Amino acid sequence: MTKNPPKFADQFDAVKYKQTTLDQWNSAAEAWHRWSPLLSRWLGPATETMLDMSQLEKGHRVLDVAAGAGEQTLTIAKRVGVSGHVLATDISPNILEYTRTSANLAGLQNIHTQVIDGENLTILDAAPFDAVISRVGLIYFPDQQKALTGMKYHLRSDGNVAAMVYSSAEKNPFFSIPVSIIRRRANLPAPLVGQPGPFSLGTKDKLQQVFSNAGFRNVEVEAIDAPVRVSSAAECLQFEQESFGALHQMLCGLSDREKDDAWIEIEQALEQFEVNGQFEGPCEMLVAIGTK
Repeated sequence: MTKNPPKFADQFDAVKYKQTTLDQWNSAAEAWHRWSPLLSRWLGPATETMLDMSQLEKGHRVLDVAAGAGEQTLTIAKRVGVSGHVLATDISPNILEYTRTSANLAGLQNIHTQVIDGENLTILDAAPFDAVISRVGLIYFPDQQKALTGMKYHLRSDGNVAAMVYSSAEKNPFFSIPVSIIRRRANLPAPLVGQPGPFSLGTKDKLQQVFSNAGFRNVEVEAIDAPVRVSSAAECLQFEQESFGALHQMLCGLSDREKDDAWIEIEQALEQFEVNGQFEGPCEMLVAIGTK
């Protein structure tokens, strides 16, 4: 999922970052749920690939870490069937409310939710899972190794952990352009080495290394083209304004007029991806799989 850290001086404050992250997702929960149809079109094919790589079967128990509003949770629940089970976890209680609502509306009784920090999974009291999934969540954990270790802890022997992340900023300009414009206008420093963020695991080598360091076997990483397709640059801007709460956090030091000017520049920059009356923002995701 899409969160950026607030401005830091010369030292990363993980405690402050987590509180800011919680506040952002509690605020953005309704919008993230409302944009679920776009999320499904955008990330749906890559999600299916991730689930294929995880070798999910009917009856499997799956842990969904940083589940957000649960669009992918419902997909997992349908895959494992009524004999299976999905536990969706997230740091934000507000956003998990939408997971529960969506599950009820879909008539899915095999989904449960629990508020928990994805870095503290070892405190979770649950039977072993056949697979652990995290879609666009791992990149935002301050201690990615601790998060992966916790995921591995809850796996049965030979179970799989799968994570989907953004690749490099260069291959995701629909997101990196707004970030770079805001960073320049707000005079924000470059991210510190090792700081969490959207492109913190943006190469196959980096992603494979964190899985290997956590002790996983048979680690594989696959790149998947996942363009963001909407009607216009204006619609893409609206999606990011409403759903990517961290962009607002990055803008917090600017005046209202300066914020408006930044959004105008972002929309103008995104217009380069409008072709034949449609918007297609370049995006590449990486999916990693590792076996316990």
